[in-house]
Amino acid sequence: MSNVLELKKQKVEEITEKFKESQTTVVVDYRGLDVAEVTQLRKELRDEGIEFHVYKNTMTRRAIEAVELNDLNDVLVGPTAIAFSKDDVVAPARIINNFAKEHEALEIKGGVIEGEVATLDQIKELADLPNYEGMVSMLLSVLQAPIRNLAYAVKSVADQKDEEQGA
Repeated sequence: MSNVLELKKQKVEEITEKFKESQTTVVVDYRGLDVAEVTQLRKELRDEGIEFHVYKNTMTRRAIEAVELNDLNDVLVGPTAIAFSKDDVVAPARIINNFAKEHEALEIKGGVIEGEVATLDQIKELADLPNYEGMVSMLLSVLQAPIRNLAYAVKSVADQKDEEQGA
């Protein structure tokens, strides 16, 4: 009997560590997805370095209490799967949100963003942000704009002077 209890304690500690280490955690209800759809979702998440697990709600509740995210208890009803991302804040929300658009059975319940319990709306807002490469691209575009505009202005002045000399 104590062996079973010890295994449960280890599982709670594992879940607690995942919550502590993750930048973003998304909690979903996967009821209604068939095996092929869940496998496809797991693959998409795994390709981005995101862990996706199904845990018993009672064990997850104990882990949530340990990391003081008690507001997340409300979403731990029914079948629950959790996506943990250590590296990318946006990826789990984006992937799950896009998957949910194609598969209505997948329902986002809530989550945690950088240690704070997030609402469904916050997770959907996060899902709409571009990924890291997209953000870097946008930043580079913004940084290049003043130089590009200066080059266009100089070219315009040079063209205007050429026209005046040619006329």
